[in-house]
Amino acid sequence: MKKGICIGSLPGDSTEARFKIAKKAGFDGVEIGTLRSEEERVNIKQLADNNGIELCSVMNGKHWSHPLSHAEASVREECHQAMLNSLATADVIGADTVLLVAAVVNNHITYEDAYTRSQAEIRRLIPTAKEKGLSIAIENVWNKFLLSPIEFSRYIDEFESDAVTAYFDVGNIVAYGFPQHWIRSLGSRISKVHVKGFNANEHRFTYLIEECTIDWNAVMTSLNDVGYDDYMTAELPVGADDPEGTVHQISEDMSKIIAGEV
Repeated sequence: MKKGICIGSLPGDSTEARFKIAKKAGFDGVEIGTLRSEEERVNIKQLADNNGIELCSVMNGKHWSHPLSHAEASVREECHQAMLNSLATADVIGADTVLLVAAVVNNHITYEDAYTRSQAEIRRLIPTAKEKGLSIAIENVWNKFLLSPIEFSRYIDEFESDAVTAYFDVGNIVAYGFPQHWIRSLGSRISKVHVKGFNANEHRFTYLIEECTIDWNAVMTSLNDVGYDDYMTAELPVGADDPEGTVHQISEDMSKIIAGEV
């Protein structure tokens, strides 16, 4: 299993500085955001290559502000175009996955509408993803949507396409479920994994081990049992007191988790 980290979790005054810190701390790859221009994509790919870093995935940036579940077609279209940019970014930088929050449910968007609208919009994206050999990976987040692993699995299966997968976030699920159970339910549908800590007793996010209540050994057993052997990517805040030291600590904690030594 490879260790990754989100670019927003890395300190530094430039992208190259962040890549250097990630490499020094022992990370194999970095997840980045969507890049708008071809020049940006080529440049960041070159920087990553120069520093021995793989760009493992791309995070779409419009799915919260302009969700695919919105009632207005023009709003959904903004997210659609953003996803096309995300897919183009992944294609150029050599990533195989684009992270997408499929829908948002709120006072104005019903669960049923979120389900049907988001599936319709994702189906529009599948041809582009398949053409580029990329995965649209749906992440479990606090969006009041896909609230059970059975439903999450069904939602993905209904696309009948290997271009739609699950981006499983271990920490996000602890508020209402057990990550080791969800992993077994989702199984081979999982294409990428995010990690962050969570304290279930105090209902708050933490770093990976200290004050965290996640049973990491059970999580790793489930991931191994379903045959997952891709990126485990940390999504955590930059440490305020010792930013670079925090990155090294995250890397060390991840090594312990992967080795089953927690």
